[in-house]
Amino acid sequence: MSTRLLTGVLLALSITFAQAQTFSFGLWGDMPYQKAGDAPKIPALLKSINRSDIAFSIYDGDIKDGSSRCTDDIYASALAMFGQLVKPVVYVPGDNEWTDCHRLNNGGYDGLERLGYLRKTMFPTADSLGQRQMPLMHQGKFGEKYFENTRFSHRGIVFVSLNLPGSNNNKILDEKDCAYKSARTAAQCDASNEEYLARDAANVNWMQQAFAAAKDRKARGLVLVFQADPGFDLPETEDIDESQGPRFSGYRNFINHVIAETEQFPGQVLLVHGDTHFFKLDKPLYSPSKLLSNLTRLQTFGSPMIHWVRVTVDPKTANVFTVQPVIVTQ
Repeated sequence: MSTRLLTGVLLALSITFAQAQTFSFGLWGDMPYQKAGDAPKIPALLKSINRSDIAFSIYDGDIKDGSSRCTDDIYASALAMFGQLVKPVVYVPGDNEWTDCHRLNNGGYDGLERLGYLRKTMFPTADSLGQRQMPLMHQGKFGEKYFENTRFSHRGIVFVSLNLPGSNNNKILDEKDCAYKSARTAAQCDASNEEYLARDAANVNWMQQAFAAAKDRKARGLVLVFQADPGFDLPETEDIDESQGPRFSGYRNFINHVIAETEQFPGQVLLVHGDTHFFKLDKPLYSPSKLLSNLTRLQTFGSPMIHWVRVTVDPKTANVFTVQPVIVTQ
């Protein structure tokens, strides 16, 4: 056997071995909330994550509650919290740190100004957060639009995160929605809708690139993470499709594209979000009577339930992902 051929065989074997190895990662978000008095519970949570065998964790948004002010120190406090984690942590934006900052009880900020601040502050480098960092791919340039959308691979599994927040993805429905408990002007609401449309298109593109990368690498699984509850219908509400209501209209285009990509993907898709604050694992698509079998939805814990979720990845198994809620005792 020639040296070149032997090198190729060894490389192929090493890639196959790496992709076949099991590993675990963590998921958490929607905490701490000041109004719930979560702060004293956070040290035990961080200790639990640090003592675990996970390779990294992903935080799926909401570094504060929805009725507190969006002051600069909130973002600094979140960075300090993430800095206490030994392993890498990937931050995903939520609605409480930018979309909802227009609310009077949030300080009446311009949400798009807070988004710009978040992009520059919460993503200080191209790498993850945490004491041990890992490199991430970003959709945009440093500090600019869509830099917060990230992607990375670990042992053959593709991970993609997106700025897809609650409060209908920053889509404003009408004048009443614009003015409700808000300091927004009509011009700011128009700007928000323009922002929503542009970011929605960017999100779809970034998600599609992730699926393409997963197929090119013959990945057995893809993990898709964002903050918003997009209104998946519940099996017990067969006659009500929650996702078709106006307050979930900002997610329809994106979820339709996720469905289209998942249908063409031979592996398993784990769709992760927060926003609703209670742990849930199900297969919500397409409907109670029709199953998109290779997509699983994982909804993470949130305030006042200060717990996290451990996911074990085994590419040799049919389902690839095994999910375990980790209950943190105080």
